[in-house]
Amino acid sequence: MKISVIGAGGWGTALAIRASKRHDVVLWSYSGAEAESIRSARENTDYLPGAPIPDNIFITSDRTAVKESDMWLFAVPSHFFRSTVRLFSGMPRAGRILVSATKGFEFPSEKRMSTVLAEELSGGGSITVISGPSHAEEVAHGQPTGIAAASGDEACARAVQEAFSDETFRLYTNDDVLGVEVCGAVKNVIAIAAGVLRGLGFGDNTMAALITRGLAEIRRLGLALGAKEATFSGLAGMGDLVVTCTSKHSRNGRTGELLAAGKTMEQITGSMKMVAEGVETVKTAVKFEEELGIPMPISRAVFQMLYKQSDPLKELSSLMTRPLKSETI
Repeated sequence: MKISVIGAGGWGTALAIRASKRHDVVLWSYSGAEAESIRSARENTDYLPGAPIPDNIFITSDRTAVKESDMWLFAVPSHFFRSTVRLFSGMPRAGRILVSATKGFEFPSEKRMSTVLAEELSGGGSITVISGPSHAEEVAHGQPTGIAAASGDEACARAVQEAFSDETFRLYTNDDVLGVEVCGAVKNVIAIAAGVLRGLGFGDNTMAALITRGLAEIRRLGLALGAKEATFSGLAGMGDLVVTCTSKHSRNGRTGELLAAGKTMEQITGSMKMVAEGVETVKTAVKFEEELGIPMPISRAVFQMLYKQSDPLKELSSLMTRPLKSETI
């Protein structure tokens, strides 16, 4: 199989490295200068330093280089997702497998990445979403990792599963595309809150409560949108939430830590090379809260801190002093 990974950030580069163990791979970058830098160094020094790039990965910014690939995997930030996919809309091919490795919603449309992909490349083939607890740094270095490959087309999900699975990277098929994408998007918002807690100096009790109630919030939204219950206890749900809330690699966690230190959103985004997806996703999360009438208090608190300059301690106090209720509601 020939696989093209579209997006040369850390995650795209890590997935290209994994795929290259068994397939010919094209790694496409929007920037010609970035492609040349990665090609000459055989390393993505900006986004994935220390991970050698195998010789059988062809690195380019030429769109035509991906034309004959059997699989296109998109790994670009959610707010660039549609514009990037549209660059390839003139090259549909029957039977090509389309994969989204991006976690987030399009704002303000509230559309999931698989929906955007279907709209822009409707003639391209079946769509699979991959998501789960998978930091690029660890995937690239072969640390054992398990994620989900979700598709409404079982054969497509299996093709992606077989293309990427090896002795250290294991994919499980899943038919709940909606649930997997909701989990992958909203967990980044909860991870910002986790970073705030770390930055404020709180400990394990507080973090455990946040993760547990964060999962309840994700589940509440997912079920309202039509997701399946089992997804929330799986790799794309609890698995990804735990790793993103507790990891030193998390950009969303770092965003929260900087919020706790009193930095403004402009200062935070200006200081980070890579995108913290939760910064954009939280806008859609609170939009869902208003439209569906479901409580999403953690997402609302993160939104207040990011976009209304609300004090983190004030938001924590508001969460802890909400009206008392049953845990199962």
